[in-house]
Amino acid sequence: MKYSKRYIAFTIVLALVFILKFQILGVDNAQVGRFRGGELDTQVWNPMVAKEVNGQTIHAVIDNQTYNNSKSKFYMDKNRNIMVPVSMLRDALNCSAHVYDKKRLLVEKHSQSVSMDVGQKKAYLNGDEVDISSALKEVRGQLVVSLEDLSNLLGYSCSFDIASNTITASDKDTSAIVPASYDLRERDRVSTIYNQGSYGTCWAFAATSALESSLRPEEKVNFSVDHMSMSNSFHANQYDGGEYTMGMAYLAAWQGPVYEKDDPYGDGMTDDSLKAVRHVQEMQVIDGKDYEGIKEAVFKYGGVESSLYSTIRSSQGSSVYYNQNTSAYCYIGTEKPNHDVVIIGWDDNYSRSNFNTPLEGDGAFICQNSWGDGFGENGIFYVSYYDTNIGTHNVAYTRVDDVHNYDHIYQSDLCGWVGKLGYDSDQIYGANVFEAKGSETLSAASFYATGANTQYEVYVVHDFENEKSFAQREQLASGTLQKAGYYTVDFDTKVSLKKGERYAVLVYLKTPGTKHPMAIEYDTGEKILQGVDLDDGEGYISLNGKNFVNVKEKKDCNLCIKAFTRD
Repeated sequence: MKYSKRYIAFTIVLALVFILKFQILGVDNAQVGRFRGGELDTQVWNPMVAKEVNGQTIHAVIDNQTYNNSKSKFYMDKNRNIMVPVSMLRDALNCSAHVYDKKRLLVEKHSQSVSMDVGQKKAYLNGDEVDISSALKEVRGQLVVSLEDLSNLLGYSCSFDIASNTITASDKDTSAIVPASYDLRERDRVSTIYNQGSYGTCWAFAATSALESSLRPEEKVNFSVDHMSMSNSFHANQYDGGEYTMGMAYLAAWQGPVYEKDDPYGDGMTDDSLKAVRHVQEMQVIDGKDYEGIKEAVFKYGGVESSLYSTIRSSQGSSVYYNQNTSAYCYIGTEKPNHDVVIIGWDDNYSRSNFNTPLEGDGAFICQNSWGDGFGENGIFYVSYYDTNIGTHNVAYTRVDDVHNYDHIYQSDLCGWVGKLGYDSDQIYGANVFEAKGSETLSAASFYATGANTQYEVYVVHDFENEKSFAQREQLASGTLQKAGYYTVDFDTKVSLKKGERYAVLVYLKTPGTKHPMAIEYDTGEKILQGVDLDDGEGYISLNGKNFVNVKEKKDCNLCIKAFTRD
C-alpha cells in the first residue's frame, strides 16, 4: 500500500477534471466532450493514413479497367488524394490530356475542359476558377495529378476503399467522349504547314505531319519527308507517289523518323546512314468511315492521316468540287483516293451551303494539306462528311517512344503489311525465328492486327531447331486489340536469351470476320516492291498450333512479326 495515497490523490484529480469537463455539478445543460482521438490535426492524421496506404499495393479501377502502382507509380499524398501520373490519363480516362510548357495540364472530355498549373490549388473548369485539394506537381521528372480532384471536375464518381486499398472512378456520362466541334489549331497541336511542290510525296507529308501532331504540344519537332520517301525499302522515287502502309513500314522498321534539318526536303538527296530519332511502336488503322473513331483518335492522339480523291491540281484551288471562298471541298463519285491529308478536327455543324456540291446534311472534317500556306485557310481546308473517300483509310500514331525503349530490333518485314495470309479461317498461328546477337533479354514483340477486335497470344520458343520445337513454347502475353493496326506488346516476364541462341516468337491471332488474319510481306509484282527481300527471314504458320509449315517454302513471303530485346 506504499503508493495508495498517490493513487487516491490521482483519482481525486481525475474526478475533478471530469466534473469540470462535463459540467455535471448542478448544471442542467450538460454536454459530453469529444474524444481526444477524433480531434487529431489533419496534418498529423492524414500523413499517417497515407503512409499506411502507400506501404501496400494501391489498385485503381477506372471505367472497369484495373491498374496498380507497381507499374503506374501512383500514391496517396498528405491530403489523402491518390496522385496518378499525367501520362496515364489519356488511356485510363479515355480523354484528351496534354501538358503545355511543362507546367500546365489540359484535360478534355465530353463538353468539359479542365486546366491546372503546377503548384496551384485551383483549376479552371470550362474557364471558371474552382478550388482543388491537391495541386498538380512534379515527382521524379513526371507530373502527377489528384485523381479525385480530376474525377470531380470531369463528372466522374470516385471513391477510395481503404480496406482493399482501391480507388474506383467511373464516368457517369455515357455520351460520346468528343464534342460537336474540335480544332487542333486552337490547342497548338498542329504541325508545320509544308509544300510538297511537284513531287508525289503527299503520303510522306501526311505521315510525318500526323506523327509530329501526335507529339505536340509537349514536343515540337519536324521530321524529314526526304528520308521517309527515299530511305525506305520500296522501289520508288519521289514522283511515283505512295500510300499509308509505306510510311507505317518505314516507321515500324526503325528506318526513321529523322529530323528535317538532317535530311532537308527537295534537294534530291538523302542520307540512309541516319538513325531513327523516335521509335514508333503503335499505329492504329481506322477503316470504313468510322467517323466517331476518327474523331476520338484526333481528340486523344493528334492529327490522323487520311485520303481523298483530289481534283484540285494546284495550290490555287481550281476545281468544280472546291469552293475557294470557303475553302470547302467535296467529291462524290467513283474515283479512288489519289491524295493524302491530315484530319486535325471537325465541325458537325459546318454548313452544307459552304460546298459547291448539293449535300444532304452539314458537317466537315478540318484537314491539313501539303500545298503550302497559300492554299485554303493558311494551308487548311474543310472536307464534307459526305465526300466519297475521306475517312475510308486512316492512320493514327498512338505510341511513339524515345530511342532507349529497346536496344535491338529483330525483323524480316522491311516493307511491312503488303498482304494477308490465312487458312480460310479467322485464326492462325505464325512465328518468326531469330538468332540472338548477344546475351539479351526478350522484352517485347510486335505484329499487325488486320482487323478489329483481334485476339492474340504471344509465345517464345527457346533453342529452336525445327518445327517440332513449337511444342515447347512459353506464353508471355495475351489480349484483345479493338482496332486494326501495328502493335507492340511488352512482356511482364523478361526472357533471357543466350548469344547465338535461335529463338522463335510465336503469335496466335483470331480476327473476327476475316479469312486471312496474318499480315505478310511478299512480291505483288508492283514496281514499288521490285527487289523486296524474301530471303532474310525464317517464318512458320499453322492452323491448329501443332502442324507448322515454312512460309518461304510454301508461300514465298515473310511474316510481319518483330522482336525487341534489351542488353
